[in-house]
Amino acid sequence: MLPLVLAALLLVLPAGAAPASGSPVHEYMLDNGLKLLVREDHRAPVVVSQIWYKVGGSNEHSGITGISHVLEHMMFKGTAKIPPGKFSKIIAANGGQDNAFTGKDYTAYFQQLERSRLAVSFELEADRMLNLTLPEDEFMKERQVVIEERRLRTEDRPRALTYEQFNAVAFLNSPYKNPIIGWRDDLDSLTVADLRDWYQRWYTPNNATLVVVGDVVPDEVHALAQQHFGSLPKRPVPPVKPRRETPQQGMRRITVRAHAQLPYLLMGYKVPVLKTAAEEWEAYALEVLAGVLAGGESARFPRRIVREQQLAAGVDVGYNLWGRYSDLFLVDATPSEGQTAAGVEAAIRAEITRLQNELVSEEELRRVKAQVIAQSVYERDSVFYQAMQLGQLETVGLGWQRADEYVDRVRAVTREQLQQVAKKYLVDDGLTVAVLEPLPVAGAQAGGE
Repeated sequence: MLPLVLAALLLVLPAGAAPASGSPVHEYMLDNGLKLLVREDHRAPVVVSQIWYKVGGSNEHSGITGISHVLEHMMFKGTAKIPPGKFSKIIAANGGQDNAFTGKDYTAYFQQLERSRLAVSFELEADRMLNLTLPEDEFMKERQVVIEERRLRTEDRPRALTYEQFNAVAFLNSPYKNPIIGWRDDLDSLTVADLRDWYQRWYTPNNATLVVVGDVVPDEVHALAQQHFGSLPKRPVPPVKPRRETPQQGMRRITVRAHAQLPYLLMGYKVPVLKTAAEEWEAYALEVLAGVLAGGESARFPRRIVREQQLAAGVDVGYNLWGRYSDLFLVDATPSEGQTAAGVEAAIRAEITRLQNELVSEEELRRVKAQVIAQSVYERDSVFYQAMQLGQLETVGLGWQRADEYVDRVRAVTREQLQQVAKKYLVDDGLTVAVLEPLPVAGAQAGGE
């Protein structure tokens, strides 16, 4: 479902300084507030450039949900210098590829190029950071594209629809209750004036982090960034309100009835993330706990609920310790043929009770830690993922240094800590349960998703 993710302490280095603690990351700060992170990786003559803006779904309020994602689309629709649709063609003409993504806490744009073409990326990104034109005719077309995207990815997919409604019930006042793509009614009423205001409010160098990973020389990248981004003016950025979730006072349940072939179960427990945990070890313990329950075929859910009891075709766990706000420890499952969501839920609860009452064995803990760490190391083998990791940590306010702490912090988790977080957080008072009840599907439209 959601990938296990890793995770910070801000250390500002003067321009050109050597990175701290042997880390290959070099950090620079331009006078206009743009932060630059550069990591050398000389295994291939390529470079990944990503620019991360500290704005996403969690910055939005009712009435304009989805605006960050719509603006992401419009960032490809032209400046005074670059006509609509030309941006990606220029990148492709230089042998590269590009795209963008919007998350709960960020919006990011990236290019992957041969190392000598990095200046092309910088020139284009600097231009659209300041000079986006946002023509109304292009906005009208692109808003319709997003509405169609919402229909295809959420409204016509029963599990995605269940997940969207589940979040809306699980959270009362946290901005995580809203879908990143936006509610349909908000998209229908969104105007180009709304987008212009959003662009002016958040798209400024002092609200962005530029991340470069690849076959580069850090000081040369810094000089190039100074050349293209250094003259861009900074603007005041609105302070971000805390928007902390109101404490949950009891279990919540929702039933979603939609056309689907199979039932589906989604459970979510309110938990802290690294940034909001009372003690940081709790977030790492929850990370390891996710591995104990669903980290591979030998984990407890796949072994006991899927293979031994044959109650479910699959059970998975998701936890992201790198968020801006407290989030959910998610469990999702598809009941086996002839089984019910209620039966699967009972089996999941039994496994959680066992965790609360019995310490994990030392052997199991060693195995799970090895898997979690191996996944982290494997992901870092990707140049793109290295940049993703740095950008996400910086953007949510943790700092890129946390990536280097991850392995040691996971290794330090104890059996007792796993039991403590299970007892403290995996409880009914913080639980929301959603069940998808399938309605009959007409022939060719049948599908479990």
